[in-house]
Amino acid sequence: MSKAKPNTMKKRMMLIMKLLREQTDQEHPLDTYEILDYLESQGVSTNRKTLKSDLDLLVDCDIDIVTIHSKPNKYYWGERTFEIPELQLLIDAVLSSRFITKKKSKALAKKLSGLASDSQKKELDRHMYATGRVKQANENIFYMVNDINSAISQRKKITFKYIEYTAEKKKVFRNDGEIYELSPYALYWNEDYYYVVGWSDKHDNVSVFRVDRMDDVKISSETAMKRPEGFSIDDYSNRVFEMFDGDSTTVKLECRNDLMKYIIDRFGMSVKTEIATDDTFYVWADVALSPTFYAWVFRFEGDIKILKPKQAVDTITSMAYKITKNG
Repeated sequence: MSKAKPNTMKKRMMLIMKLLREQTDQEHPLDTYEILDYLESQGVSTNRKTLKSDLDLLVDCDIDIVTIHSKPNKYYWGERTFEIPELQLLIDAVLSSRFITKKKSKALAKKLSGLASDSQKKELDRHMYATGRVKQANENIFYMVNDINSAISQRKKITFKYIEYTAEKKKVFRNDGEIYELSPYALYWNEDYYYVVGWSDKHDNVSVFRVDRMDDVKISSETAMKRPEGFSIDDYSNRVFEMFDGDSTTVKLECRNDLMKYIIDRFGMSVKTEIATDDTFYVWADVALSPTFYAWVFRFEGDIKILKPKQAVDTITSMAYKITKNG
């Protein structure tokens, strides 16, 4: 009998916490009798005095249970890991992410909504909409991210194959299934995709690969190459425009005044600028001269012009000529 009482108390305390955490919030408190009725339904009999002692003990243990003094008193679970607006933001991000598969998006959104009370969960579910964006179909991406993280922590190389697609949308491996070796330095999220940055044995320099295009990722027994002295992930990501490889150089642009917001969005507040005319300004930015960069410039239909270097001017002029000719 001496062991039964402590065990009964433990069960009662756990049931009280479970009830308040799952079914109460500021808008939906439970009164003393409702809590007593719940405990009774779970096979635990108690009284108001004991219940108050239990609740006081939980508060003393830094459990944020809020008391509304009334007749009878009402109680609800106070502070949560995430507030409802925060959960809504996280759920929206998960559901709209192209990197996360549709199946995994739904599972993660459900777990996130589970951090709210039952009534709050219903509100979150009511506003939970999956977007029409293209989603990944490869469920193995999460395991690859885990393996890459493990390799970074263990300072080990990884090996993998890299995926390409034919004109018939058939998946093939680059260079006939060549095995790539990489000393991973960091995982980097950019433009809704995950990238791994590291030292490529094949290219003999720092390179970047999109994780969703990697396959058969394995942690090697070989020790990873150390980062080059002075290497910075932030500097590298800014230099390699939108995470696509290309010849890195400083470009000079002339932009219409009302496009400054796009320049700041792309290059940050620290980008070098200067007034050019009453209607335009100059920009000096480090980019990779890649198709992605030129496509970004084309988006502004001539309101952003490349002035230097000559290589970039010649390339975009040639691209414009081809588009006009083919059109």
